[in-house]
Amino acid sequence: MATETRADERLDVSLNGLSEREAANRLRADGPNELPTGHKRGPLRIIVEVAREPMLLFLVATALVYMFLGDPQEAALLLASAVIVVGITVYQEGRAERALEALRDLSSPRALVIRDGERRRIAGREVVRGDLLVLSEGDRVPADATIVSGASLSADESLLTGESVPVSKVALDPDHPVIESQPGGDQVSAVYSGTLITQGQGYARATAIGAATEIGKIGRALHEVEAEETPLQAEIKRIVRVVAIIAVSVCVIVALSYIALRHDWLGGLLAGLTLAMAMIPEEFPVIMTIFLALGAWRIAQRHALTRRMPALQALGAATALCVDKTGTLTLNLMEVQRIFADGIEWEPAPPWMDAPAGMTQVARAAALASAEAPFDPMERAIHETAGQLAPEYAAHLMFVREYPLRSDLLALTRAWRTDGAPDGEYILFTKGAPEAVADLCRVTPEEREALHARLATLTAEGLRALGVAQARYTGATLPDSPTELTFEFLGFIGLADPIRPSVPGAISACHDAGVRVIMITGDYPGTALAIARQIGLRPADSVLTGAALGVMSDEELRRRIASASVFARVVPEQKLRIVNALKANGEIVAMTGDGVNDAPALKAAHIGIAMGGRGTDVAREAAAMVLLDDTFDAIVEAVRLGRRIFDNLRKAMAYIVAVHIPIAGLAMLPALLNLPLILLPAHIVFLELIIDPACSIIFEAEPEESDVMARPPRDPHEAIFSRRVVVISAIQGAGALMATLAIYLYGVGVGAPEPRIRAMTFTTLVVANLALIFINRSWTRGLLATLRTPNAALWWVMGGALALLAITLFVPPARDLFAFGALSAGELAVSVLAGLAGGLWFELIAWTPFVRGARRERAASVA
Repeated sequence: MATETRADERLDVSLNGLSEREAANRLRADGPNELPTGHKRGPLRIIVEVAREPMLLFLVATALVYMFLGDPQEAALLLASAVIVVGITVYQEGRAERALEALRDLSSPRALVIRDGERRRIAGREVVRGDLLVLSEGDRVPADATIVSGASLSADESLLTGESVPVSKVALDPDHPVIESQPGGDQVSAVYSGTLITQGQGYARATAIGAATEIGKIGRALHEVEAEETPLQAEIKRIVRVVAIIAVSVCVIVALSYIALRHDWLGGLLAGLTLAMAMIPEEFPVIMTIFLALGAWRIAQRHALTRRMPALQALGAATALCVDKTGTLTLNLMEVQRIFADGIEWEPAPPWMDAPAGMTQVARAAALASAEAPFDPMERAIHETAGQLAPEYAAHLMFVREYPLRSDLLALTRAWRTDGAPDGEYILFTKGAPEAVADLCRVTPEEREALHARLATLTAEGLRALGVAQARYTGATLPDSPTELTFEFLGFIGLADPIRPSVPGAISACHDAGVRVIMITGDYPGTALAIARQIGLRPADSVLTGAALGVMSDEELRRRIASASVFARVVPEQKLRIVNALKANGEIVAMTGDGVNDAPALKAAHIGIAMGGRGTDVAREAAAMVLLDDTFDAIVEAVRLGRRIFDNLRKAMAYIVAVHIPIAGLAMLPALLNLPLILLPAHIVFLELIIDPACSIIFEAEPEESDVMARPPRDPHEAIFSRRVVVISAIQGAGALMATLAIYLYGVGVGAPEPRIRAMTFTTLVVANLALIFINRSWTRGLLATLRTPNAALWWVMGGALALLAITLFVPPARDLFAFGALSAGELAVSVLAGLAGGLWFELIAWTPFVRGARRERAASVA
C-alpha cells in the first residue's frame, strides 16, 4: 500500500492552500469526498429473489395442499414460517447497505481547510485532492493526506489497523516527495481518512478522497464480498428438493394405481394427497427456523446477539477461529506493567506506598514529560500510575515549554519551573524511544550495552518500552533544543495492553474442541508472539508478517497457513486474504473484529463476530454475530451452543426420517394392495400435532451431550445424513412400520370391521411414534440414561399426545370424526404393546457393531 506525492504537487510552504475556484473545479472533476452509494435493491426485488428458493417454494406448496384439504390451521402455520423466512432474508440483505452507509458516515467528517489563505470549516464531502487540511488533537482526518508541517503529531489508526496505540507522524521531506507507507507505521508522513489525531497539530495536504482512500478501499472490498450460505443451508435445500421430487412422483404413481385397481377417481386423488402429506417432510424448513430462532434467544442470554441465524449452527462446526489481538484477547487499554530503575525491575501494583523510591521518580518524570490532559492512551496510563505512586507529583511546578518529537529526535521533552525557585532555574523531563533518550544522556558504550540488554527483556514480554530522563538547566532563556543539554537517565517504563483474564481458559477450551485459534493483528511481531505465549496459543514459536504475505503467492499462503497461528503487521486486505486462504483449505472460518479494517473479512468468513461494546457500526453490520460484552469466552459459549444446536437438529431430522416411514407405508401399501385405506387426511394432521412439537420443542430442549466440547469439529464436507445414519434411521422407521402392519394385517385376517382395524392400527402408530422420540433423544447414551436426563417439554408433549389419542378412541363424536371403531381392553393393550415394541426394539440392537459405529459417527460429527 502506498501513498504517493508527486514532485509537481508539493505544497507551497506559504501554506495558502487552494483557491476557492480551483477547489470547485476539482470537486466537479473528481466528485465529492464520500464513498459511492452503488445500486440499492428494494424489498420487493429481494422478495422476488427469495421466492425462487426451493425451501420457500416447498413451504408454500405444502401450505396450499393443507388448504385444499380443509386444514387452514396447518396451512397458516406453514405460511407464517414462509413469512418469517422472507422477513429474515430481507433484513439480512439490507445489512450490507447499512454497513456501507455507516462507512460513508465515518469517512466524511467535518474538515478545517485553508483556502485563499484563510481557514474555513467545510463538510467533509467537499474536501478535494490538494486541499490543505488543518489537523489538531481530537480531529478526525477527512481524507488521506501527507503531513507538510507539524509538531508532536500522533494519530490513532485503530480504525484501519485494529491497534489502539497511537503512531507518531512527521512532516514530509521536500527532497524525497515519494513515500511508501501503510497504516500503523511510526514516523511516516501519511495520515488516513477516518483516523483520529491524538496529539499535536499540523498541516496536511489531501492526496486521495472518497473511494481512493484506504477506508474507501475497505468499502469497495466490503461491497464486493458476497456472504456465503452455510453448508447446512445448502444441504437442507438439496434434501428438500430431492424429497419433494420423490414424494410427488410416488404420489402420482399411487393415485394412478388406485384409480386403475378400483376405478375411483375421487378415492385415487384422496389417496395421492394423503400420501403426499405423509411423505413430504415439511418439518425440515420449519425446524430450521425454530431451532435457530431459539438458539439465537439462548445465546442472547449469554450476551451475544445473533444477526444471521444460520451462522449460529455454523459456529458449532467452525474449524478455525481468527481473532484480533487488541480488545478481543486484550482489554484494549494501555497499562504500565513494568518500571525499571536503579537496576531493579518492578511491576506496579498495590500497595503503592511500598514501591521503591526510584520507581516513583521514573513514573513522575514520565508523567511530567507527557501532555497534561492527553488523548494518547499511553500518556493517560502514565499519569494514572504516577498519580497512584505520588498523588501530588505536579505540585509546585509551573509548565514553561515543550520540545516536540522530531524525525531526528524521537523523544518528547517538557520544561518546568518550581514555585519559589530563583529565576532562570529549570527542570526538564523527557520520555521517548530508548535510543533517543540514551543519546540525550550521552551514556557510555558499556552503559548503552546494559540498557540494550534490559530493553530486550522488556520487549520480549511484548511491552512497549520508553526511556525516561531528566535534566536541570540554569540560564536566562531555555536552549532551542534539548540536545544542547545532558540528561540523567532514570530508567525505563514498560506499557502493554493486558490480556483478558478469561482468555487463556477459553483458548484451552478451543484447543480441546479441535478449533484452531489464529491471531491476526496489526501490532509488531514481538508483541504478537508475547501475547500468544501468555494466552497459551499453539503454536506460538513463529510469526508471519504482513510484509511476508505481500510477496507470498496464494498457493504458498494456503500451505503456510495450515500450521501458522500468529500473523502480525497485517493490513485489511491481507486479513481478507487470510480468511479466503483458510476457506480454500476447506476450513469453516469464524472471524472476530471490531474495526472498519475488519469488515470485509467479517463478511467473507462463514461466521463473522463483531465486538458490540467497542466495535464500529461498520463491523457490526458486516458481522453475523455481535458480542455484547466483548469477551472472548462468549465466543466459546457460542461454539458450545452451536454444537448443541446442530446435534439436536440432526437428531430431530433423523427422527423425522424414521417417523415418516411407517406413515408413508400405511398410506401407500393398502392403496397398492387393494386393501382398505387406513390413514385419511385427518389422521395425518393428528400425527403432525405430535411430530411438529416433538422435532421443534422436545429435541431443541435436549441438553447438550457431556462431551460436546471434547469432540473434533465435524468434516465440513460431511452431509447432515451420512449413509450409515440414514440406514439406522430407516431401520427404526421400518420397525415401527412392521409393528403397525402386523396389527393391520391381524385385523384384516380376523375379519374385524374396518373402523376397528383403523383404530387399532392408528393407536399402534401413535405409540410407536412416541417410542421413536425416546430412542432418538440421545445418540451416545442408552435408553435408561436418557430417561434420567430431564426434559420438561418431553412430558408435556407425551401427555398431550396420549390425551388426544384417548379422546379420539373413547369420545364418540371424536371417534366418529376419525372413522374409528370402539376397541376392547384387549385390543387396546395389544395395540399399545405392539407400538412400544415397534419403537423400543431398536434398543436391543443398539450395541451391535453396526449401530455402535453409527453412534460413534454421529457423536464425532455433531461437533
